[in-house]
Amino acid sequence: MAPNRPFVVDPVLTAIAIGYRNPAQTLIADDVLPRVPVGGEEFKWMEYPLGEAFTVPDTKIGRRGQVNQVELEGRERTSSTDDYGLDMPIPISDIDTAREQRNQGRSTYDPEAHAAGRMTDLVMLDREVRVAKLVQDPSVYAANRRVLLSGTSQWSNYDQSAPVDDIKGALEGTLIYRPNTLVMGQKVWSKLSSHPHIVNAIRGNMTDQGIVRREEVAALFEVSRILVGEGYVNTSRPGQTATLQRVWGNSLAALYINPAARPEDGMTFGMTAQHGTRIGARLEDPDVGLKGGVRIRSGEQVKELVTAPDVGFLIEDAVADA
Repeated sequence: MAPNRPFVVDPVLTAIAIGYRNPAQTLIADDVLPRVPVGGEEFKWMEYPLGEAFTVPDTKIGRRGQVNQVELEGRERTSSTDDYGLDMPIPISDIDTAREQRNQGRSTYDPEAHAAGRMTDLVMLDREVRVAKLVQDPSVYAANRRVLLSGTSQWSNYDQSAPVDDIKGALEGTLIYRPNTLVMGQKVWSKLSSHPHIVNAIRGNMTDQGIVRREEVAALFEVSRILVGEGYVNTSRPGQTATLQRVWGNSLAALYINPAARPEDGMTFGMTAQHGTRIGARLEDPDVGLKGGVRIRSGEQVKELVTAPDVGFLIEDAVADA
């Protein structure tokens, strides 16, 4: 039985919530921690020791002996999705005025659709911030699967840094599963894509100047993808002058990402458990304006998880702040 809700889920607004993307920025959270469906707000996921699949038992069978048995002892964990969403109030007078303008052919503006799109944009930006914070958190990684660059070793120092060696070390530093994806922010990519060592390695000693493409760097290091987060977030409090900063900081993460993995099976650095789809809803609100109005809601139920941190490696402070 569908749960009773004090609001009406609107199919048009839900479609906007599901399909909305802000073309002014590139958000990579869904690629870094792919969404996977779960059957309820509370769900279970299995954590298997990585070494278990590589421990070879005795497979020889005597002529009248019994076949040796193997039991996979996974650790079942329980988690639950979190609710994320926003409301935007709209006076009924604004809705009526906009409808009249559309009927007269003077405008195509729909305040409800605009609100659904705007709220979804902010919910997705919040998710981007959460994923970036999680993936770039040094405490997520084992001590031997992270390295901190400083001073002349940072890639912003073109003369003395060695990004090829640093990235090769990261790709060789995970346990069992080699990373297939390099994740970084625009600032790191800007330095890396024009670093003389990278340009020289790709151009074959012809030059060490210029800019290389993501596909070329992926081929150089034999990974499937280069993911570059370009989003900005305002770090100031409401009412203060805006202070825009990149969502993704100065680090690079080398991750093994398996989009086919599920909470109950499959190895991957992390995933996002999602219950249902995003929603777009309309709530009647008599307290909005003189004549009342509506509140447009957009949200989703998700939980970002790092399920196998040992298949990831973090290069902290790959470039300098300045």
